[in-house]
Amino acid sequence: MLMNEKIKASEVLLTGLDGEQLGVVSREEALALAKQAKADLVCDSLMSSPPPCRLASRGQAKRQTPKAKKEDGAPQKVKEIRLTAGIEQHDYETKQRQIEKLLQSGQAAVLVVRLQGRRGEGEQAKELLQRLLADLRSAGTPRTGIQVSGKQAAVVVDPL
Repeated sequence: MLMNEKIKASEVLLTGLDGEQLGVVSREEALALAKQAKADLVCDSLMSSPPPCRLASRGQAKRQTPKAKKEDGAPQKVKEIRLTAGIEQHDYETKQRQIEKLLQSGQAAVLVVRLQGRRGEGEQAKELLQRLLADLRSAGTPRTGIQVSGKQAAVVVDPL
């Protein structure tokens, strides 16, 4: 977002304080209108020609940007849950409850099964993740398929 003198375009497509279209005007004229209205000239996008600019009351544009960044750019938090391929039933049930709580609170989870290099452990890990996904069907849906790579098998689960 550029403001006032930082806007270098020779002409801008100007929008007024109340949202009314003022048309294409020179940069100097737009700056003069902003100064006259005791407002800032704000350019949100330089992707078009002439760039669309608007008049915003002093300081309003600066106050709005942190909120927009928080809402738009904040990725959803993802919690990693680690398991082993030879997990016992009680430990499996404990991990399942932990993952259900996470998903019900609105957080996504990455289920990771660490492989230790034994033969057939990759298939065992894949079966474990399939069983876990089937048991978690009421709380979440898989975002990705089960991915088995060198030292781990993983799947990302989103909340419903």
